[in-house]
Amino acid sequence: MANTAQARKRARQSVARNKHNSSLRSLLRTNIKHVRKAIESGDQALANEVFVKATSVIDRVADKNIIHKNKAARQKSRLAAAIKAIA
Repeated sequence: MANTAQARKRARQSVARNKHNSSLRSLLRTNIKHVRKAIESGDQALANEVFVKATSVIDRVADKNIIHKNKAARQKSRLAAAIKAIA
């Protein structure tokens, strides 16, 4: 247990930050799953539409340093390649 007031405050902040970051990470994973589901359905137009929304979420999460910028780029690249491969 934290002994000082500063340590107690940092612990509270850590819990709040973890909750916020977890929700954003969940949003990210959900959007990626939506794109993958659209790719599996074989509908390129739907996949492109969902991919645009997912790209926005991926960039937003990377800007907040919840995931690394290179991971964000890799995810976008792989999703785009998978959509392109539908045709």
